[in-house]
Amino acid sequence: MASATGIPQVHPATIEQREDAPLLGSPGGATQKQDESIGRNLLSGTASVAQAGVWILAALVWSNIIAQPLSLFTPHPFLATSALLLQVQATLILQPTTTPAQKRLGTRIHYSFQLFSILSFLGAFAIIEINKGDHPHFVSPHGILGLTTVTLVVLQALVGVVQYFLPVPILGSVDAGKRLYKYHRWSGYVLLLLEVSTIVAATQTGYNLEVLQIPSWAVVIAILLILAGVGARIQKHKLGI
Repeated sequence: MASATGIPQVHPATIEQREDAPLLGSPGGATQKQDESIGRNLLSGTASVAQAGVWILAALVWSNIIAQPLSLFTPHPFLATSALLLQVQATLILQPTTTPAQKRLGTRIHYSFQLFSILSFLGAFAIIEINKGDHPHFVSPHGILGLTTVTLVVLQALVGVVQYFLPVPILGSVDAGKRLYKYHRWSGYVLLLLEVSTIVAATQTGYNLEVLQIPSWAVVIAILLILAGVGARIQKHKLGI
């Protein structure tokens, strides 16, 4: 419909839809419909791009680990990659939820994925600490990023549990917990960047350069797919934008 000036008028609802749209892609690709199974969230929209990236990365790491003789260090890259894979699933399952019922179920599945992811991160961390023995710890970029990542992931999870499951006894009210949601989402996306940076740094360690020989370019391509797939489904209004 055009105004008297001949300039097309845009309905306010249309403007609101645009504000709620993901940063990339169409809104329909990043929102769960009323009658859709929540499992579809793992593949809807650009989730398939993120899935391709994270499974390519896992295949690169796991296939090269299996090809090497077993050692105390063997579980470290396996667990670290598994932790990232679970983190991505936790994000993808929750991103498109819209109704209160979807959000409740999505949050519970999200935390289930996160629990196993954190256990994998802690397992990877413990193994590298034991394997290092008397050698210097946290001196390489990968080591420093790894320690930072594990610490922040645990803190992120603790804050998430408090704001969702224990807001009244710890924060004073449910509304106080809800006010933290957008910050939890922001920090989650920042942590994803930190996690993939840690993996890129791992390609420059002596173990990878001399033993596994996983090409850094292949890891970078897989990570770009993960970031593109996850990033395209971000809904700005959930970040308070």
